[in-house]
Amino acid sequence: MINRRHFIGSAALAGASFAVPPVFAIETREDARLDAFFEAIFQRALGRSPTRQSALGIRRDQDKWDDVSEAREIEDHRLREQDHAALGGFDVAGLSPQARLSHRIHTRSTELALRDFKWRHHDYVMTQMGGIHTRVPSTLANSHPVASKADAEAYIKRLDGVAPLMTQVVARLAAQEAKGIQPPRFVYALVLEPCLNLLKGAPFDGADEGEGDSPILADFKAKIAKAEFSGADRADLLARGTAALTGGFAAGYRALISHLRAAEARADDVDGVWKLPEGQAYYAVQLENYTTLPLKATEVHTLGLREVASIHGEMRAIMKRVGFAGDLQAFFAFMRSDPRFYHPDSDAGRAAYVAEANALLDEIRARQGELFGHLPKAPVEVRPIEAWREKSAPKAHYRNPPQDGSAPGLYYINLSDMKAQPRYQLAATLYHEAIPGHHIETCIAHEMDGLPRFRRFASYAAFSEGWGLYSELLPKEMGLYADPYSDFGRLSLSLMRACRLVVDSGLHTLKWTRKRATDYLDANMPSSHYDNQREIDRYIVIPGQATSYYIGMQKIIALRARARAKLGDRFDLRRFHDVTLGAGPLPLPLLEERIDEWIAGGGQTA
Repeated sequence: MINRRHFIGSAALAGASFAVPPVFAIETREDARLDAFFEAIFQRALGRSPTRQSALGIRRDQDKWDDVSEAREIEDHRLREQDHAALGGFDVAGLSPQARLSHRIHTRSTELALRDFKWRHHDYVMTQMGGIHTRVPSTLANSHPVASKADAEAYIKRLDGVAPLMTQVVARLAAQEAKGIQPPRFVYALVLEPCLNLLKGAPFDGADEGEGDSPILADFKAKIAKAEFSGADRADLLARGTAALTGGFAAGYRALISHLRAAEARADDVDGVWKLPEGQAYYAVQLENYTTLPLKATEVHTLGLREVASIHGEMRAIMKRVGFAGDLQAFFAFMRSDPRFYHPDSDAGRAAYVAEANALLDEIRARQGELFGHLPKAPVEVRPIEAWREKSAPKAHYRNPPQDGSAPGLYYINLSDMKAQPRYQLAATLYHEAIPGHHIETCIAHEMDGLPRFRRFASYAAFSEGWGLYSELLPKEMGLYADPYSDFGRLSLSLMRACRLVVDSGLHTLKWTRKRATDYLDANMPSSHYDNQREIDRYIVIPGQATSYYIGMQKIIALRARARAKLGDRFDLRRFHDVTLGAGPLPLPLLEERIDEWIAGGGQTA
């Protein structure tokens, strides 16, 4: 699956008076040399990733897929070694402060990526959380526009190219399995489901007349119907697209499905990565990568237990406020079962949920100027997750807008089961994913034209998810949670992140089973057993990532408290947020340095 532990993974793919300027001027000759070096690395890596080009709205190699072979990964490692050596050739003393920071960030990430080459086989190739099997249809549907005949031809070539792509994927899976590295057995059914769904409906063999078109045929048809083609061209493209679907596309997915079914029979039921070769050491590396801090698993576990108890106390205060008679578990059961907290599991209920989300988005959008001096240009929209992937997709997630401005940022919500989307969590989830959360954070970074692009498109889980969780708290301070129940929803999501500290470390170092981890969530969370099981399944396949939310939020809150205490009346919340987001994503230690420098400067500019 996509490895987002270091920014270098994604980068290599990859109205107030004090508003932060999104451009950082080059100040020295050495700055210019360093910036050219970074841009060359970015362009080289971009040229090696057609799917990243598509995600950025670049129509260069849109008829191709990425090379995902191990040979390419080894080649990338050699290039990274050369880059690291070249970084040592710059006169750091001759760099401006901003360029010096870029040099530090790139050096740090390159060193971590070189270190982690040893662990490249430990990251599961694909899981229910992502991988090539879902990246292919997602790229076609969301990142491959068809406005010209060349676009359509490229789409068709990509369909045919799925067969050789999946040959590489199967080889990677087999190599991983030969080293004794497989996800637990339950993962395979969850990975197979979206693969099988892509082959349902026309034009595939066995499609029932009532099934309609398969997801990708429906997407291609809709796109060529909207484009300005002649009738003859449209018919020709549709015929060739259909042939490519039944040809290379189907062959690739069927080969993958066959391998996954065979591998499923060989898999075990052990859940934690402690089972893998040097598994405990691997988990320690994962914790550091995701939190950007040298934390031990025991520290994370203890912190989680303490925070769970603290949040339970806040929830009991809400119980008292609403006059609920009973213990916390009884209140959890009430919140799960009372129909007032759920939209109906129907088309009308789903439409009502989207309408409520849009109303909340409009409300926070109207007040976002209270939180930021500088706002991004890109808009954001609410959108349900596509039917073909909703069963295995998360409850909600955010998708960045393309760089060409051709589409908005998307706040995706999973409406396959309305009981899994309680209304009391709607506001907090939207704040996390859209405004003031991931949409603001990522788009501010992406629109900083003066920063090297590796920094604009960086990805640090502790920074990003810490900001997302912090963004759930900010509307509470603004008085935006409408009633005690929606505030309970905010607390329930914060509780989930605290519980993650407990169960993630429990699964991967204390040898907790999937059942024990799920039982812990059942005993401590208001969510359903089904939801808790899905959460645990996620933590099993991405070890360490779940700890980044709470660790990152705690750091941001601590830095804000420090700034407020030291600046007193000079503290301005908008400036604090601008300086927090104004250098792009950062490892937490570098964010702390940046905030301390801002405090030392009197907190007057960001």
